Amino acid sequence: MSGHSKWHTIKHKKGAADAKRGKIFTKIIKEITVAARMGGGDIEANPRLRTIVLKAKDANMPKDNIERAIKKGTGDLEGVSYTEGMYEGYGLGGVAILVETLTDNKNRTAADVRSIFTKAGGNLGESGSVSYMFNRKGVITLSTETCDEDAVFNAALEAGAEDVVTEDGIIEVMTDPQDFESVRDALEEGGFKREMAEVSMIADQMITLDDEKTRKVLKLIEKLEDNDDVQNVYSNMDLPEDFDPEAE
Repeated sequence: MSGHSKWHTIKHKKGAADAKRGKIFTKIIKEITVAARMGGGDIEANPRLRTIVLKAKDANMPKDNIERAIKKGTGDLEGVSYTEGMYEGYGLGGVAILVETLTDNKNRTAADVRSIFTKAGGNLGESGSVSYMFNRKGVITLSTETCDEDAVFNAALEAGAEDVVTEDGIIEVMTDPQDFESVRDALEEGGFKREMAEVSMIADQMITLDDEKTRKVLKLIEKLEDNDDVQNVYSNMDLPEDFDPEAE
């Protein structure tokens, strides 16, 4: 799981959440709207909505924004209807990439995603060509600057976590999706300040490329993430030792 931990280390160091806060808010609002539409607006009775609202709060989204998004999902306010999608493809070096989307125009999104892959030297695959390499997992990250590694390890495993990994100052707690909420709540009740908590797609095995190809795949992923219809991008690319994302 170390490759996944490195991804979060880079995001943490680069301050991606702050730099793209407006875009992040837009994506979260879409997720809230869809979750409310599918499972109702009662946060306590809708686990998917509950997780996304927590994500919104972690991103410091105003309460009014959250409530409006829920009302759009339940139909209490007029809003756009979004359709979920999943695209599977490959980047340079055979890196597997999963792209989750929410869109009001599937044709536009499909064309955009295909274009991004093609321009970056990658290609889209058939449904199922990549997804079998990934498993859905709960992921909770904390910083060694604010949390004691051993204390987090013990508390997380006692609460039912599957694994705890520390790398580059980031503690990553992995859980089964069904245990995600209970582990997250146990850490919060234990006074551990989290950096992030989400249900994600984790690759079974990671692959490592040279620095040049790694940068090119990272640019492909960034292009995908910048697309308004793309919610999440997952990859099985590990990062080379001593890789510096800021260097050119």
